[in-house]
Amino acid sequence: MEWTPDPRELADLELLLSGAFEPLTGFLGHDDLHTVHERGTLADGTRWPAPVTLHLPADVSPGDEVTLLDPEGLPLAVLTVTAHEPDGLTSGPIKGLGTPEHGPFARLRRTPDQVREELGGRTALAVTMRGPLDDLSEIADTAKELDAVILLLPLAYGEPGPALVRAALRAQERLPAGTLVVPVPLAPRDEPEIDLELREHVATAYGATEHLAGPDPVHIPGPPHRRGLVVFFTGLSGSGKSTIARGLRDALLELGTRTVTYLDGDVVRHLLSKGLTFSKADRDLNIRRIGFVAAETARHGGLAICAPIAPYAATREEVREMVESVGADFLLVHVATPLEECERRDRKGLYAKARAGLIPEFTGVSDPYEEPDDADLVIDTTHISIEAAVSRVLDTLKGGGWVR
Repeated sequence: MEWTPDPRELADLELLLSGAFEPLTGFLGHDDLHTVHERGTLADGTRWPAPVTLHLPADVSPGDEVTLLDPEGLPLAVLTVTAHEPDGLTSGPIKGLGTPEHGPFARLRRTPDQVREELGGRTALAVTMRGPLDDLSEIADTAKELDAVILLLPLAYGEPGPALVRAALRAQERLPAGTLVVPVPLAPRDEPEIDLELREHVATAYGATEHLAGPDPVHIPGPPHRRGLVVFFTGLSGSGKSTIARGLRDALLELGTRTVTYLDGDVVRHLLSKGLTFSKADRDLNIRRIGFVAAETARHGGLAICAPIAPYAATREEVREMVESVGADFLLVHVATPLEECERRDRKGLYAKARAGLIPEFTGVSDPYEEPDDADLVIDTTHISIEAAVSRVLDTLKGGGWVR
């Protein structure tokens, strides 16, 4: 089978293939994870600070081979499965199939072996960076004291990656001649101590004699009305979510203070997701496509309004993560009109067809709707007008500073 890992797993895969995660030869299984969490070692006692894992939702068995792809479908490695847990945790050794393709600053990417060869046995002071280096005096003084080459390792993972490499190149211009810049796609770990230990391990793999950890970035978000925002409506068919969403779009266009993109569920089905069925897999794919377009809109400061049914909690959470990963805000609006009221309205006759068995996998009848427990706003349109519902959403946007 073929599988595309998520961004964090892809970053770990690249470091496994390059040798930066030596002595690891693949993704960790249950026993290694247990001892990593408990003692900071692998099951055989080898020092290792952090989980390096892969989750596969598909049913695989020991001995199976899984081709791991990049987001463009390029094969990167083959995983030979040694264990597959009920939660999807899949372990096993990997074998590289080719060099990963990189985007910005691809010319600067090098493997640990290549960097060590370039260093030629010289003492190296590695500086791992998750943010810009404001004060370079300590780095320059330490390198002079050690008579060391300076090796800047911008940990270029995710959206901030290119900006971080640019910061490293600016620092290179102010540091002694011969300073090297090598981007490393090391995803941050949640616990600072573990993140630091992993950074030290990677620095050593790249030939560092000494290691300095650059300061963590300080994120100062702009005012809400300048940030990207996705207003994501979810609710049963006939709940009123599309009508409220259109009303919100019209109200925002009248105000004229934000750039608005409207992604209605039915319209998206006819265009962006034409050909998809109403199976769970295709419904999830439809929502991911909506989420991707909305996140791209929000990435550039726009305001996107989405109004699909989005019946599954896990997929809604994926969309939230997509949006927040690009530095935008996400507002979930649950239009919680009860099923009985939605069915009473049934302007399209869909519920009647579903009850008659003519529409399989219909949300609320033959397929579940998982009510959100993380909604930022809940509206029941049974006893209020659409105008009042739109006003509630608009007031929320104004109260949060997203609209002025």
